[in-house]
Amino acid sequence: MTNQVPQPHHNPAIAADLPEHARERLKMMQKGGKQSNLFTSDLSVNEFLLVKEAGFEPLGLVVGCSMYHIGFQWANINQNMEMTVLSQAMYHARELAMSRMQEEAEALDADGIIGVRLSAKHMTWEPNMAEFVAIGTAVKATNTSMSYRTFANKPFTSDLSGQDFWTLLKAGYRPLGLVMGNCVYHVAFQGLGQWFRNIGKNVEMTNFTQALYDARELAMERMQVEASQLQAQGIIGANIHEHQYSWSSHVIEFFAVGTAVTPTRSDHHIPTPQLTLSLNDPPAQLNTVLAPPSTNH
Repeated sequence: MTNQVPQPHHNPAIAADLPEHARERLKMMQKGGKQSNLFTSDLSVNEFLLVKEAGFEPLGLVVGCSMYHIGFQWANINQNMEMTVLSQAMYHARELAMSRMQEEAEALDADGIIGVRLSAKHMTWEPNMAEFVAIGTAVKATNTSMSYRTFANKPFTSDLSGQDFWTLLKAGYRPLGLVMGNCVYHVAFQGLGQWFRNIGKNVEMTNFTQALYDARELAMERMQVEASQLQAQGIIGANIHEHQYSWSSHVIEFFAVGTAVTPTRSDHHIPTPQLTLSLNDPPAQLNTVLAPPSTNH
């Protein structure tokens, strides 16, 4: 794996990989289906109302899954290095799950997917096998005067909540896609001589610092490349997750993910913040939020 992100695997043949029951469920929810008025969603009540306020209708919960066998790669215990075989496997498996989720949204004629969650779980019965799942709520714009799809005419993907989605649209931006970058990195072991020299001292472990710094930078760079490929203006809600899974304690994955956005107009009017008092635990505190007056009670 180079410093460039692997090419996404948006393959039309993936639609044929959808399980039979998934195709049946989607067919029932399509226009003209026996239960075409029914939708499913993991949106909260407030999110559901705000999505409708933003001019979108939820169509259904869409899911993508990939069970993936992750290969093996040797690493020099005294060397900081990227585990390219593992990086490629983790990226490709997530991309397969994302592509299948988008295929389900496409089957519903959705404009996009909000609230996307990505998860990876190694199987206890096979440490080298993991399940990757992408799940979110497919939505469609009621206003057909403009397209909310990507520039490649695909449903957009986003991990934004319903509240953040409403705020983003009201401010004159729209999501293009959930962009990601990863790097599985081997951190060299501390040498015996270094261990003796550092006994009783406050000192930076520069080899460890450089390894973790480099791995994060690779993940972030690859996320930015994906956003550039979508012709995005920027990335919001970016986050970097650190995982170890079932590998050696010195092998870590850094996974960067965020939502790429583009402006819908030149002026960006930000709605006036409103003060709300939370009555939930812990003790009540004053918060500033962006929300339509009709949804605050």
